[in-house]
Amino acid sequence: MRKRARQAITMAMAGTTLVAGAATAANASVIPQAPSSAPLPRTVPATSPDTTRPIPADPVSLTLASLGAAFNATLRTAYAEMKKAASLPSGVSTATSFWDGETASGKPMRYRTVASPYWPLGTKVRITYKGKSAIGVVEDFGPAEWAVAQHDIPAIVDLSEKMMADLTGVASNTVHVRFQVLKWGKGGVYRRSGTGYDLAMGHR
Repeated sequence: MRKRARQAITMAMAGTTLVAGAATAANASVIPQAPSSAPLPRTVPATSPDTTRPIPADPVSLTLASLGAAFNATLRTAYAEMKKAASLPSGVSTATSFWDGETASGKPMRYRTVASPYWPLGTKVRITYKGKSAIGVVEDFGPAEWAVAQHDIPAIVDLSEKMMADLTGVASNTVHVRFQVLKWGKGGVYRRSGTGYDLAMGHR
């Protein structure tokens, strides 16, 4: 999510360059014309301007206005992404591994299945181990309270054995990982307190 915010800001800066280039091109296009050698036309009586006709809009001004609006919209989107990313929990925890035939969500066990006692079902989370990352979805509850508490850093997340094997090389393992919640799910929660709850919810 922070990466998307940085990309949005880069796009916004590119928009600024485009606006400046358009303004320069508009100024360059207004070049005084050389006096014509043709004879001047006969003078005609001046008439009152027709105030009933709408004045045509300047296409250059319209282009600059639309570019400015797009630039402001991109900045607002980037700011919203950064604010949202900063509000989601992240940190270091212990990760264990599991494999069950059924999950609390009712979905079949798969590579991306992770479990947590504190995160709602459907929560999307990035797990990183020694520079290698995988994105999982909370589809089960666990580890149990006793398993969470027995580690030096609370074990607030269970990875599928396939994901653990992909990240560490060993299917049944217990390691320290970096986690980053990317999006909250809307499903049920197993526990709302206990060992590691503050860590899981980003309460420092």
